[in-house]
Amino acid sequence: MPRRVDDYRGLTQPSRLRLLRAVQSHPGLRVGELAERCGMPLNTVRDHLRVLVQEGLVREERLQVGSRGRPPIAYHAVREADSNPAARRRVDGARRRGALLRAVTTQTPGEASTDADEDAEAQLDVLYEHLDDAGLSPVLDESALRFEMLPCRYRGMIAQDQATVCGMHARLVRDTLAQVDGPLEVERLEPFITEESCALLLRRGEHRD
Repeated sequence: MPRRVDDYRGLTQPSRLRLLRAVQSHPGLRVGELAERCGMPLNTVRDHLRVLVQEGLVREERLQVGSRGRPPIAYHAVREADSNPAARRRVDGARRRGALLRAVTTQTPGEASTDADEDAEAQLDVLYEHLDDAGLSPVLDESALRFEMLPCRYRGMIAQDQATVCGMHARLVRDTLAQVDGPLEVERLEPFITEESCALLLRRGEHRD
């Protein structure tokens, strides 16, 4: 599959990871509530949220509170590509590049792809680019629905709180798959199957329309 040259800046700082995990775990919080929960300065949280929104990882929801002035904003993890322009661009780009690559792959004579197969392939294309952009150098075994990848960059943070980091990555994978109509879902994430690799296993569930 084609590789991209731009990585997620939003996943390059441990403090942004903690903030993203807070958004995932407590959707609908405002800036001040997130700052208090994460123990970060308000301006730092604002800056981190701006990056996460720009990269399609978080979406904004303007709240109607019935008072004058600018409505407050709540934050949610992106699960629908249309809820964030950057997420929509990433999904569309990954699907387009994956389709182009598959078009030049020789198909076995008499073999025809079903709609479900094509939807699953699109999910794999989008997920592959997500993992690649996150710097995980994924290797896909498509028949086994298995990704093998490098461990993430946050070894120091993992030693302190592996559940936070691995939970954040697992949720990102689920949200990425949910942005594309298709049958694939996460079966399990296996961190550090060796010192140099983690594994992500998918399965076919019910097709989402």
